[in-house]
Amino acid sequence: MNCPNCHAELPEGAKFCYACGRPVTAGAPAASTPPPPPPPPSAPAVGANQLVKCPACGAPLSPVFGEMVISCDYCGGSVTLGGAGWKEIDKHTILAPKILTAEAALRAVHDFLDVGLLHRKAFEESTITEQKLSFVPFWIVPVSASTNFVYTDVAISVGSTAASIAAAEVLGSALGGRRGGGGFIPIPIMTGSPVNASRQDTITGQYEFPVVAVKSMSAYQPKDYKFALEERSFFDKKVIPTGSPVLNGDLGEDAAQHSARAFVTQLQTEQAHKKHYMVSQLNCEVQAAAAELLHVPIWYFMLDRKGAKAMILVDGHAGRVMQTVA
Repeated sequence: MNCPNCHAELPEGAKFCYACGRPVTAGAPAASTPPPPPPPPSAPAVGANQLVKCPACGAPLSPVFGEMVISCDYCGGSVTLGGAGWKEIDKHTILAPKILTAEAALRAVHDFLDVGLLHRKAFEESTITEQKLSFVPFWIVPVSASTNFVYTDVAISVGSTAASIAAAEVLGSALGGRRGGGGFIPIPIMTGSPVNASRQDTITGQYEFPVVAVKSMSAYQPKDYKFALEERSFFDKKVIPTGSPVLNGDLGEDAAQHSARAFVTQLQTEQAHKKHYMVSQLNCEVQAAAAELLHVPIWYFMLDRKGAKAMILVDGHAGRVMQTVA
């Protein structure tokens, strides 16, 4: 659809034109309804096909409707849409590709699956229906976390229980008639508070947590996999093979920080449960700092084995399988 006033292209169902601000009606622009006040220069209204200039080289950027993270095709500079409108991303980095061919990436897949006859057979009987190398954007969010919790000390709990059972047996024997010789066995009664097996502990951690910046690529979200972040460098278009797309993102930095805090909270909780038995009263305090944008070369393979499909992702920098999804 188009704006009836300035004829700018608009998404279907739009109520106002993002170019001129006029309300959109079925016919001509309504004169009786005053247009909304224009947004301040620092927070422009952004819609599909709106012209944005690269902050580094000035080349035009044309974001697709919904995109929030845009990389320049000319110089590699990047901007993000936040609460104050479009702004330059302070730090944009890349992991240079080392696995440059699909054959080399498939060797990493074969090595990963070559752990038994069944896995080898599954790979050999599969047909590769799709393969591609893309540079996928991730927000790298610095996160600090401190988790306090209460747990049950098993050794103390078991020892206390055993002592109570032993004392009960002695008391039961004494009162049950073991009075040989007609004598009376005095039983000392211990009084006081019961043994408390509850203990407190704290787990702290510092993370550079990667959050995939494309909502539809949740399968690309690292779980137990870690990128070689110490080997990243500032973004350089020259290291990207010809024809490999550099993807934009639709997840903003604020949303990425929220996701990173949630992921780290989950990690801290899992660590607490692995370290101790019967964890309770868990409280996790998580702080996230300003993020950077990292583009990672990822090989995508879709395999088909007798109608059963599986997706395999290969880190094109480290040459390792990072995710398999059946």
